[in-house]
Amino acid sequence: QVQLVESGGGLVQAGGSLRLSCAASGRTFSIGAMGWFRQAPGKERDFVAYRGWTFGNADYADSVAGRFTISKDNAKNTVYLQMNNLKPEDTAIYYCAARTRDGGRWSSPSDYDYWGQGTQVTVSS
Repeated sequence: QVQLVESGGGLVQAGGSLRLSCAASGRTFSIGAMGWFRQAPGKERDFVAYRGWTFGNADYADSVAGRFTISKDNAKNTVYLQMNNLKPEDTAIYYCAARTRDGGRWSSPSDYDYWGQGTQVTVSS
Protein backbone atom coordinates (compact mmCIF):
# COMPACT_ATOMS: atom_id res chain seq x y z
CA GLN A 1 0.00 0.00 0.00
CA VAL A 2 0.97 3.61 -0.56
CA GLN A 3 -0.20 6.46 1.64
CA LEU A 4 -0.43 10.01 0.30
CA VAL A 5 -0.71 13.19 2.35
CA GLU A 6 -1.30 16.55 0.69
CA SER A 7 -0.52 19.95 2.17
CA GLY A 8 -0.16 23.56 1.07
CA GLY A 9 -3.72 24.52 0.21
CA GLY A 10 -5.29 27.76 1.34
CA LEU A 11 -6.92 31.03 0.36
CA VAL A 12 -5.21 33.26 -2.18
CA GLN A 13 -6.20 36.23 -4.31
CA ALA A 14 -6.46 35.96 -8.07
CA GLY A 15 -3.04 36.27 -9.65
CA GLY A 16 -1.33 34.78 -6.63
CA SER A 17 0.58 31.53 -6.19
CA LEU A 18 0.46 28.41 -4.06
CA ARG A 19 2.58 25.29 -3.89
CA LEU A 20 0.94 22.00 -3.01
CA SER A 21 2.94 19.08 -1.67
CA CYS A 22 2.12 15.39 -1.64
CA ALA A 23 4.26 13.13 0.52
CA ALA A 24 4.17 9.41 -0.23
CA SER A 25 4.92 6.69 2.30
CA GLY A 26 4.64 2.93 2.50
CA ARG A 27 5.53 0.92 -0.60
CA THR A 28 6.93 3.92 -2.43
CA PHE A 29 9.20 1.70 -4.52
CA SER A 30 6.06 0.53 -6.32
CA ILE A 31 5.14 4.02 -7.57
CA GLY A 32 5.36 4.41 -11.34
CA ALA A 33 3.73 7.80 -11.65
CA MET A 34 1.85 10.45 -9.72
CA GLY A 35 -0.72 13.01 -10.64
CA TRP A 36 -2.90 15.83 -9.39
CA PHE A 37 -6.65 16.11 -9.82
CA ARG A 38 -9.17 18.65 -8.62
CA GLN A 39 -12.84 18.64 -7.83
CA ALA A 40 -15.05 21.70 -7.55
CA PRO A 41 -18.43 21.53 -5.78
CA GLY A 42 -21.00 19.68 -7.86
CA LYS A 43 -18.47 18.72 -10.52
CA GLU A 44 -16.48 15.67 -11.44
CA ARG A 45 -12.89 15.09 -10.43
CA ASP A 46 -10.75 16.50 -13.23
CA PHE A 47 -7.18 15.84 -14.31
CA VAL A 48 -4.69 18.61 -13.59
CA ALA A 49 -1.14 17.27 -14.00
CA TYR A 50 0.85 14.06 -14.39
CA ARG A 51 4.45 13.13 -13.69
CA GLY A 52 6.02 9.86 -14.71
CA TRP A 53 8.51 8.46 -12.21
CA THR A 54 10.82 6.60 -14.57
CA PHE A 55 11.45 9.18 -17.29
CA GLY A 56 10.11 12.29 -15.58
CA ASN A 57 7.68 13.10 -18.38
CA ALA A 58 4.96 15.58 -17.49
CA ASP A 59 1.54 16.46 -18.83
CA TYR A 60 -1.01 19.13 -17.97
CA ALA A 61 -4.65 19.90 -18.51
CA ASP A 62 -5.13 22.66 -21.07
CA SER A 63 -6.72 24.86 -18.42
CA VAL A 64 -3.54 24.95 -16.32
CA ALA A 65 -0.75 24.56 -18.89
CA GLY A 66 1.73 27.40 -18.61
CA ARG A 67 0.58 28.30 -15.10
CA PHE A 68 1.08 25.06 -13.11
CA THR A 69 4.21 22.95 -12.81
CA ILE A 70 4.46 19.44 -11.39
CA SER A 71 7.79 18.33 -9.98
CA LYS A 72 9.14 15.62 -7.71
CA ASP A 73 11.79 15.07 -5.11
CA ASN A 74 12.87 11.45 -5.25
CA ALA A 75 14.77 11.61 -1.97
CA LYS A 76 11.66 12.79 -0.13
CA ASN A 77 9.14 10.73 -2.13
CA THR A 78 7.25 13.96 -2.60
CA VAL A 79 5.55 15.51 -5.60
CA TYR A 80 4.76 19.20 -5.83
CA LEU A 81 2.31 21.31 -7.76
CA GLN A 82 3.43 24.90 -8.19
CA MET A 83 0.43 27.00 -9.12
CA ASN A 84 0.99 30.51 -10.48
CA ASN A 85 -1.37 33.18 -11.76
CA LEU A 86 -4.26 31.52 -9.99
CA LYS A 87 -7.79 32.24 -11.13
CA PRO A 88 -11.13 31.95 -9.30
CA GLU A 89 -11.99 28.99 -11.52
CA ASP A 90 -9.03 27.12 -10.02
CA THR A 91 -10.97 26.91 -6.74
CA ALA A 92 -11.42 23.24 -5.83
CA ILE A 93 -10.26 20.45 -3.60
CA TYR A 94 -6.95 19.22 -4.99
CA TYR A 95 -6.13 15.53 -4.75
CA CYS A 96 -2.82 13.77 -5.15
CA ALA A 97 -2.86 10.34 -6.78
CA ALA A 98 -0.34 7.59 -7.41
CA ARG A 99 -0.20 4.44 -9.49
CA THR A 100 2.18 1.57 -10.01
CA ARG A 101 2.72 1.95 -13.76
CA ASP A 102 4.38 4.68 -15.76
CA GLY A 103 2.98 5.55 -19.17
CA GLY A 104 -0.28 4.64 -20.82
CA ARG A 105 -3.41 6.62 -20.14
CA TRP A 106 -3.17 8.96 -17.17
CA SER A 107 -5.94 11.57 -17.26
CA SER A 108 -8.77 9.61 -15.67
CA PRO A 109 -9.22 9.02 -11.94
CA SER A 110 -9.67 5.34 -12.70
CA ASP A 111 -6.06 5.23 -13.95
CA TYR A 112 -4.75 5.61 -10.38
CA ASP A 113 -4.46 3.20 -7.48
CA TYR A 114 -3.94 5.47 -4.46
CA TRP A 115 -5.38 8.79 -3.36
CA GLY A 116 -4.70 11.43 -0.76
CA GLN A 117 -7.36 13.08 1.38
CA GLY A 118 -7.35 16.33 -0.58
CA THR A 119 -6.48 19.93 0.21
CA GLN A 120 -8.71 22.94 -0.38
CA VAL A 121 -7.59 25.72 -2.69
CA THR A 122 -9.72 28.85 -2.79
CA VAL A 123 -8.97 31.72 -5.14
CA SER A 124 -10.78 34.99 -4.50
CA SER A 125 -11.48 37.53 -7.21
